[in-house]
Amino acid sequence: MRESDISQVRDLERQAFTTTWQEEAFRNELRNNPAAVYIVLREPGNDRLAGYAGFWLVEDEAHVTSIAILPELRGGGAGSRLLFSLVCQARDRGARWVTLEVRADNVPAQKLYKRFGFAKVGTRKNYYEGIVDGWILWAGNLQSVLYRQRLLAIAEKWPEIPEELGELK
Repeated sequence: MRESDISQVRDLERQAFTTTWQEEAFRNELRNNPAAVYIVLREPGNDRLAGYAGFWLVEDEAHVTSIAILPELRGGGAGSRLLFSLVCQARDRGARWVTLEVRADNVPAQKLYKRFGFAKVGTRKNYYEGIVDGWILWAGNLQSVLYRQRLLAIAEKWPEIPEELGELK
């Protein structure tokens, strides 16, 4: 993600979430947070953002701060591509574990995370808008042979070879 992406990221956030980050928060993450890594997914053939995601790397743990896909592109594989890239970025930076929170009522996202090996380890009561529980999910060990095989199996269905596979083979 570049600073020039922030306005599109904010537009995407408004479509994806009920509460959103301010533009200055993204700017601060990009400029001042050495633990932060943010990526964007663009629609093929144009410069429009299809999604974005980010994490903070603390020691050997990546904490996903946000992941969002345009509503009209959900269910078409964009989320898988974005999460795949995010996990590969975390893995390449030495993360052994990755954690995130997901809404208890967001079944499609939960299914996506399960494919990537995430498991529920806890609940944050009324975490979203003070009414919807947040599930705490963890996945790992990202550096293991088994997890590498999981990533390779996920990418197998894509017609083109993701550049991230270079580090996996």
